[in-house]
Amino acid sequence: MHKDVHKILDKLYVSVVIVAAGKGTRMNMETNKQFIEIGGLPVLASTILKFENCCYVDEIILVVNDKDIIYCKSNIIDVYDIRKVKVITLGGPNRQDSVYNGLLEVEKSCDIVMIHDGARPFVKEDTIIENIAAACEYGAVCTAVPVKDTIKSSDEEGFVSDTLDRRFLWSVQTPQTFKYDIICKSHKKAKEEGYLGTDDAILAEKAGYKVKLVMGSYDNIKITTQEDLVIGEAIARR
Repeated sequence: MHKDVHKILDKLYVSVVIVAAGKGTRMNMETNKQFIEIGGLPVLASTILKFENCCYVDEIILVVNDKDIIYCKSNIIDVYDIRKVKVITLGGPNRQDSVYNGLLEVEKSCDIVMIHDGARPFVKEDTIIENIAAACEYGAVCTAVPVKDTIKSSDEEGFVSDTLDRRFLWSVQTPQTFKYDIICKSHKKAKEEGYLGTDDAILAEKAGYKVKLVMGSYDNIKITTQEDLVIGEAIARR
């Protein structure tokens, strides 16, 4: 990255909302998936440390469910000497509400807000920096990777209706990164209209903003099922 870009990034105030309020029901384990160890570290600790160690990140807002607040403070924040977590706040009934709760805690003078899944511990620092730089330029960006498989759409009876052009298809990840005013306006508009999106980028799209794609990594998986634990261990070893 050009040195002039680094000078620009140094002047920005960057907030990160890490969403870790899910129950992890698909993992089918007693332990919340955020606290399962991969590569010797709890998933959530690994995730937070990626942003903690990035020099361009100024603050982290951690969003968890009510049962995990004390545990997170004692067993994640304190144990791993994490300094940038400004607030641990409660999640809502769904991910969108949880993100909104996190946005309410963000420093109001911030320039850029990153939103990241607590269960994506393998995000690379280059991806974080590229997100910040791209959001500064385009206003709204989304980490993604090209799909590897052929994707078909179906009709209501389960018959193929179309084979989509793989060149233009992307699998979306986090972080998703925005100028502060853009993501706030997008969430407020969705709230007013009662719209529930599958990610934050679609809220920006619905609010009329163009979202730029930033190349992610196939390692940047979300730990969701027990199979992901095996893959995660392999990534951690590598």
